Amino acid sequence: MRELDGRTALVIGGGGGIGRGIALALAGEGMRIVVADIEADSAAAVAAELAATGAEASAETVDVSDAGAVDALAERCFERHGGVDVLCNNAGVVGPTRLGPASLDNWRWIVDVNVLGVVHVVNAFVPRMLARIGEAGGEAHIVTASSIAGLIGGLGWEISAYRASQLAIVGLTRDLRNELDGSGIGVTLLCPGAVATRMWQAGRNRPPERGGPEEYQRPGALDGRVIDALEVGRRALHAIRENELYAMTHPERRDVVEAALREQLDAFDRAAETSV
Repeated sequence: MRELDGRTALVIGGGGGIGRGIALALAGEGMRIVVADIEADSAAAVAAELAATGAEASAETVDVSDAGAVDALAERCFERHGGVDVLCNNAGVVGPTRLGPASLDNWRWIVDVNVLGVVHVVNAFVPRMLARIGEAGGEAHIVTASSIAGLIGGLGWEISAYRASQLAIVGLTRDLRNELDGSGIGVTLLCPGAVATRMWQAGRNRPPERGGPEEYQRPGALDGRVIDALEVGRRALHAIRENELYAMTHPERRDVVEAALREQLDAFDRAAETSV
């Protein structure tokens, strides 16, 4: 997707971190930005920051775990802006899921936001995007944010719900790309490593029915090079322009992903060499 100037991008989870980085990168290309976030003040602050650079920007509040709220957001975006050309599905949370039933609230919360949130956004926006392209032609693009954690294992049970949700996002996004092949809508899977965000403070927004707010620190096992969110935004921008399936940010983590794949390939080799 080459022509971005004057078109509309919706960045869900755009009130900070990677979402803000994507919004800044797309605004720099002349796009109109709709910043959507569960935190109204954060969405408004990023929209104001974009507007101060001369970009056209507005703020929306949405909880992606609420299908009705996501559908209402889609309705507003298509009524006010005529559609969405770049859809960035970036909302995500993380919380501790230690062994034992006490962590079930976090499992449900993480799956509600990270997995069903993606499903809700796809269900609300993609049919509208397809109809618009069918009527007027053109092209669009979807970026879904996962994590390098969705490509590797062995990170510990404490973040297993988060990693399981990222694995699910990888599968969902690859399926969506195949589903939309030839439709005019490209799809990118964004898999960053460590980024300077407030992701590890996501528990501030855990709802009462899932136990209410909590504090959680980033596990030391995940230490590594931390990059600025704008670098991730620029990588996403490049992937949109080139219609890349995968957008990676930490080339030095290639060996970790390769080792995880090697375990699977070795198992196939053993199956071919042995009989049971």
